[in-house]
Amino acid sequence: MRNTPIDLVDDAPRDVLPIGTDYAMGEVLVPHRHRRAQLLYGATGVMHVETDDGSWVVPTHRAVWIPPETVHQVTMYGVSTCSLYIEPVAAPWGPATCEVVTVSPLARQLLLEAADLPVEYDEHGRDGALVRLLLFEVSRMTPLPLHVPLPSDRALLAMCRTFLDAPDAHASPVVWAAALHVSLRTFNRRFGAQTGLTFDRWRQRACVLAALPRLSAGESVTRVAGALGYESPAAFSTMFRRVLDASPQEYLGTGARPSRLGAVTS
Repeated sequence: MRNTPIDLVDDAPRDVLPIGTDYAMGEVLVPHRHRRAQLLYGATGVMHVETDDGSWVVPTHRAVWIPPETVHQVTMYGVSTCSLYIEPVAAPWGPATCEVVTVSPLARQLLLEAADLPVEYDEHGRDGALVRLLLFEVSRMTPLPLHVPLPSDRALLAMCRTFLDAPDAHASPVVWAAALHVSLRTFNRRFGAQTGLTFDRWRQRACVLAALPRLSAGESVTRVAGALGYESPAAFSTMFRRVLDASPQEYLGTGARPSRLGAVTS
């Protein structure tokens, strides 16, 4: 199916419903939820997914796993998607939180093929075999560190959201601690307890996530590095490689290596 709202077919007697959809540049899907789990794959462009727990950026040829009943907002930047809407009982290995995941070359082709299936495809023929293989490939996808977790403390949350609007490579935990009227030690302990990351790691992830849509849109590494406050493209690329184990050019031009989605956490 293509360009069909899931609400119109959600009751179809199939455990997996593939739907392909094209979105305009900058189109925003306002906060919503699905009864089924969703694997949202972008064949083109970049997606930005937001929940109360954090933000995720999904580059081209990657996907995001969205658990059932998770309220989320998605901003599309030139994206053609294929979504799998999966009955929870059909994916007991699915993570309980959103995760950006790798998509192997095989899974990409299966997703594109599945997007043209009718809503009540033949479960016992070729179409059913394709969907079963695709579901197996989904269970083996590897999570990626493309998540910026958000704290629950209201004052700290406000600072984090402000930072995400304008990331700065030189943001100092000393300044943040002073703004919250706590010691650096207390700040570091509180930040780590509420986000699961050190401040430096969180800041690096935030910078990478801010950079990916711009790089995917064709901006140069030099320009993006400067906008984020890095002294040089090399310094930015070093940080980028530290987070994603690849240079910006390598990362945006590669796919992913399969593993188990249900067995790995970010």
